[in-house]
Amino acid sequence: MASLGQITLPRAPSSEIGLLRRRFERPIIRTRIGVSGRIASVLTNAGEQAVSVKASVSQKVIEEEAKVIVGTYARAPVVLSSGKGCKLFDPEGKEYLDCASGIAVNALGHGDPDWLRAVTDQAGVLAHVSNVYYTIPQIELAKRLVASSFADRVFFCNSGTEANEAAIKFSRKFQRFTHPDDKEVATGFIAFTNSFHGRTLGALALTSKEQYRTPFEPIMPGVTFLEYGNIQAATDLIRSSKIAAVFVEPIQGEGGIYSATKEFLQSLRSACDAAGSLLVFDEVQCGLGRTGLMWAYEAFGVTPDIMTVAKPLAGGLPIGAVLLTEKVAETIKYGDHGSTFAGNPLVCSAAIAVIDKVSKPSFLSSVSNKGQYFRDLLVKKLGGNSHVKEVRGEGLIIGVELDVPANSLVDACRDSGLLILTAGKGNVVRIVPPLVISEEEIERAVEIMFQNLTALD
Repeated sequence: MASLGQITLPRAPSSEIGLLRRRFERPIIRTRIGVSGRIASVLTNAGEQAVSVKASVSQKVIEEEAKVIVGTYARAPVVLSSGKGCKLFDPEGKEYLDCASGIAVNALGHGDPDWLRAVTDQAGVLAHVSNVYYTIPQIELAKRLVASSFADRVFFCNSGTEANEAAIKFSRKFQRFTHPDDKEVATGFIAFTNSFHGRTLGALALTSKEQYRTPFEPIMPGVTFLEYGNIQAATDLIRSSKIAAVFVEPIQGEGGIYSATKEFLQSLRSACDAAGSLLVFDEVQCGLGRTGLMWAYEAFGVTPDIMTVAKPLAGGLPIGAVLLTEKVAETIKYGDHGSTFAGNPLVCSAAIAVIDKVSKPSFLSSVSNKGQYFRDLLVKKLGGNSHVKEVRGEGLIIGVELDVPANSLVDACRDSGLLILTAGKGNVVRIVPPLVISEEEIERAVEIMFQNLTALD
């Protein structure tokens, strides 16, 4: 541990912090860092003569990013260079409590020893050979996914949006395969308000926010958006027999942490069965332990034909997966789909480490309990504020709906050392911490939010 002023920063000899400092700073003798995380002064050996204020490493990184990176992200003005557990640090040593977890990705937090061992051990043996050949970690991961879910088969890809693209293709192939003599088979899709399924052209066509779609039109045709939860509208359209598949998130993340009802999902299942349409659950954000259950669909008593998963699966490494029933999988043939990097030994070994931890009943129970504690504390501390309309969610996917934009609170909390996100129409605070967050860290997070409520005024 290296102590810098009042900030304690974990650091390895070859850490990224050291690399950043060597890259962006001239050698200095000694620094003093205040709680703001910025270098206040540089002293001589004797410690007597102060020199001019030195720009932070973070500021230099931000300036360099603007010169070389395509501007697709409105980034928060923070450079993150190391992390441990639920804590993150910038190059100046400022500590942040991570309740964003890489947008619901880092299920085990940062630097989990079992995850780290799986990655480093596999990297020393074999990282990638493509899907031209068999590899053991891929098969072992697929077996775990099948054993823990409704699925019979798995297709691997590299992200959530790729998983949804594959699900689109599989749905259309299923319809053509099962209706070989029909001149016109079902090719349409149903998606719902507040949905988010990705940013590639197919997945984007299923994403409800018009501002995401409009600049890239024409995109994939044939998608109808219905009100999330509207049983009658969905049932009527599915009965038209022109719907290849219905895409739905059991719990919407980007859309604002809205949960489906059991009646809604059961009605979709019944209507799809009657019409021959497929039911696709997008659990990219809400799946794999996030709700306190292994898969979110378990709470509803409804199983899909296809399920897409991604974010937390490999604990920070890029992976996506499509879980399918045998009736769908048997319609997919050689050459119908593929991916060069998908399911390589390195990322699959990381995912095995994640699943082996998350799938334990005691771990899932802890997520459920901590989620309830988090929500109860939010209601207790924040519920009296006039801007707070509702606290909702399941497990550790939590939304705090406001009657004003949430950006001011998110920004103030970040300045105070707490990382949280927005969702919905920008008026929902999204809280998706690592699943290993402690009760003490939950209490700290809520206290920081409480102390910064004045930002909403």
